[in-house]
Amino acid sequence: MTVSVRVDKWLWAVRVYKTRTMAKDACTAGRVHVNDTPAKPATKISPGDIVEARRRDRTVIYRVVEAIEKRAPAKLAASYVDDLSPPPRRPGPGDPRAPVAGLREDGAGRPTKRDRRRIDRLRGMRP
Repeated sequence: MTVSVRVDKWLWAVRVYKTRTMAKDACTAGRVHVNDTPAKPATKISPGDIVEARRRDRTVIYRVVEAIEKRAPAKLAASYVDDLSPPPRRPGPGDPRAPVAGLREDGAGRPTKRDRRRIDRLRGMRP
């Protein structure tokens, strides 16, 4: 006997959505697919199924490892899914969400006083 659970409960339990209502609304709006088929909130999923969920500007893709109904702690919830999502896309120069100036490398720390002056000059805040 395979264990199956509602997709909206599972999305909430593995912390894809903050509330079960948000998970249900995403299913109703057509933002959730199970095995490339649009899913209603009551769609049953079982281990091995592929679940795609759109969240804001990103699509997450998970393979169900274990079908759970109860919300799990964040560290434990990660063990119930295989994350198949592509890495998030960094905004490029033509993208309206890209920072105007002052793009720094990850882990570079806070800007120094010299860096801050250069950033302000780029933004047109200093002569």
